[in-house]
Amino acid sequence: MRRISALAVVTTVVASTWGLGASTASAEPDEARLVSTTVVDDQQLDIEVYSPSMDENIELRILRPTDTDTPGPTLYVLSGVDGGSYNNSWMDQSDIVDFFSDKHVNVVIPKGGESSYYTDWKHDDPNLGRYKWATFLTEELPPVIDSTYATTGTNGLIGFSMSGTSSLNLAIAAPDLYDAVGSFSGCARTSDPLGQAFVTTTVVNFFGNPLNMWGSFDDPTWVANDPYVNAEKLRGTTLYLSSRTGLPGRYDNLESEWIKDEEDLADVVIKGGLIEAAAADCTRRMATRLDELGIPATIDIHDDGTHNWGYWQDDLHNSWPVLGPAIGVS
Repeated sequence: MRRISALAVVTTVVASTWGLGASTASAEPDEARLVSTTVVDDQQLDIEVYSPSMDENIELRILRPTDTDTPGPTLYVLSGVDGGSYNNSWMDQSDIVDFFSDKHVNVVIPKGGESSYYTDWKHDDPNLGRYKWATFLTEELPPVIDSTYATTGTNGLIGFSMSGTSSLNLAIAAPDLYDAVGSFSGCARTSDPLGQAFVTTTVVNFFGNPLNMWGSFDDPTWVANDPYVNAEKLRGTTLYLSSRTGLPGRYDNLESEWIKDEEDLADVVIKGGLIEAAAADCTRRMATRLDELGIPATIDIHDDGTHNWGYWQDDLHNSWPVLGPAIGVS
């Protein structure tokens, strides 16, 4: 009997169901700019920044230090598959506001980018539209932040789950932009069959077509966006990689503030456990790769825990003693 790979099936499904989008046309020449600012409280702002590459205004939450006159570094914090929407953002699900309230750092949290991998897509997608997130995050947004707020020009980057891959890729694409990178529960493999299947599952979550993202599965763009393959380009960047085994841990019970009910618990333990186990395998392989290349990295793989916000809050706390000093925060 002829075997048909899971990836081949996925390829057929995404090509027939969602269709290939049109090639991305060049946007009209323009400049990224601050469009609006809304004061949330003494240390929080909601802003909109116009992205010429995507031709739309991007929403962001800014957490400011107490002393806004003294320049401080900037930490960019990315979200998971839902782009921080649907009450599933860092502000909704973690203590990020309180955690950074006494730290001299500007924290920038974009909203949007569902199933985007925060990358530049080759084609406009019929369901997701035009995605040029890498251009926005590495070229358009930083000058706006640096010219608007008191910054030192030193940057860090954190991502989890989908954006755990993105944080590494963005650091590879813009090697002089980020001094420190954190990747929580991410997968650093994208171009091998298992990596492509993992990426495809994430992209179709919001009905996007991965063939619109990096082209056909044999397109070299997949390899160009594989942190494992391109790990050498992370040399000189302070790295913190974390994951868990997928086994139920201290936040996987009905008493946890991150578990709503029994149905949610079952979903987290089964689905979240499988996803986290895959992320742990990716993290171990990336750790081995970095070690082979002689690239220092802090690797934190815990004995238990699923794909759950409680653990990413822990990662935020645990990574800061590594990432903070690397961007100039004692």
